[in-house]
Order: sequence, then structure tokens, then C-alpha cells
Amino acid sequence: MKENKGKNADFTGTWHIYEMELWDEDYFNMDVQAYIKIKPDNLGSFQFGLICGEIDGKIVDYVEGTRFEFTWEGNDECDPVSGFGWVRIRKNDELEGEFRLHLGDSSTFFSKESRGIKSGF
Repeated sequence: MKENKGKNADFTGTWHIYEMELWDEDYFNMDVQAYIKIKPDNLGSFQFGLICGEIDGKIVDYVEGTRFEFTWEGNDECDPVSGFGWVRIRKNDELEGEFRLHLGDSSTFFSKESRGIKSGF
């Protein structure tokens, strides 16, 4: 594993979450269309269901490929929560990843590059 200090525009953008392992679409799209947003400075935001937060990440190179790994903090129905996550590129316009809630659930997810999606942040 090696941290990539450079910026990687491949991850930058707003990505619409269309599938989650643990939660169905009725939940993860209940408040806004579920998304993860990654900015060029490796900061960002996300929301799925009633869980939303801010992310702080970095690009990490592995033998099997590059991932954007991040810590996050936010809230779940006004209760403070935090955790860890990662994404990697499956195709040019698609990511797969995982959200982990500290001392709680974890779920893999799939997302596609979004254009014109309204998000909470």
C-alpha cells in the first residue's frame, strides 16, 4: 500500500448511489437521492437514507488498483456518527465502495457518475 500524494480527478465528482448491500432503495433515497461527492481537494460529502456526513480522504495505490479511502463524520437522525469508507473505479462512470459506521453497520454500494443531481450539500 502506498499513499498517492497527487490529486486524482478520476474520483472527483458527484456519484449517485444506486445499490447498497444492507439497505434498499426506499431507505437510501428516502430524503434525497443518495450520493457521494468527492472534491479535487479530497474532501467531500455524502447522504444515504437519514445518514449524512463530511468526508476527508486520500488516494491509496494497492497492487490490485487505486482506491479513494476516507474517514467521515456526520449524523444519523441528529445523532452523531462517524466511520470509514473507500471507493474504487469499476468502469469510467461507475464506483464501488463501502461505508462503515463506527461500532455499527457496514454496507457495500455501487454508484454512477451523476449530472444534475440535487444533493443535500
